[in-house]
Amino acid sequence: MRIANVRRIAKTKWSNPYIAYNIAYRESEDDMKFEYLEKKEQGKFITRYDLHYRTEDDKEKVYEIISRNPNLKEFEDIHNKKVDAVVIIMHDESGEKILVNKEFRMAPGVWIYNFPAGLIDPDENYEQAARRELMEETGLEIVSIDDWIGESYSAVGFSNEKNVCCVGKARGEFKESSSTLEEIVPGWYTKAEIRELLKKEPFAARTQAYCYLWSRE
Repeated sequence: MRIANVRRIAKTKWSNPYIAYNIAYRESEDDMKFEYLEKKEQGKFITRYDLHYRTEDDKEKVYEIISRNPNLKEFEDIHNKKVDAVVIIMHDESGEKILVNKEFRMAPGVWIYNFPAGLIDPDENYEQAARRELMEETGLEIVSIDDWIGESYSAVGFSNEKNVCCVGKARGEFKESSSTLEEIVPGWYTKAEIRELLKKEPFAARTQAYCYLWSRE
């Protein structure tokens, strides 16, 4: 959407720029037109697709994505109405420390700091998945769930995967991950320790953002 559209509509239809913006947005929704999608490759856990769009100046735009859904057929499907995963944001019972995993991630080939997280099994609700994943990755149990952060896209630049975040408190003794396919070292960190880690260590983006805000003095 071009700013000129907002100004034009603001002058001709409405004096409120917020209303004008939303009208302009709706009127320009067809600037980028979805045409069709192609399924390119089926994997065990993810499927790659090409999305074909037509720009407002009539140029073809092919956008590569991956999805947890192996059966995308049309435009409505790519919005993904299903939550795929749960992220677990836990503090200790004093509220003075936060739980962060140091884990080896195979995609970048490096150790990063990340919240515990995992896919939701077909027979699970969000809470059941959070409790299972936390136990599997760290050996800890959830004491209380204080809040849920609603649906968000995990990696919107190339995937339509969705997650929710479980915020609460946990306790127990750390145990090695129950899977040899994961290399995870869980730890409790104070705000001062997190501030130091943020200066020099790689984080997953959502973990970095939450930890930055939580650790500020």
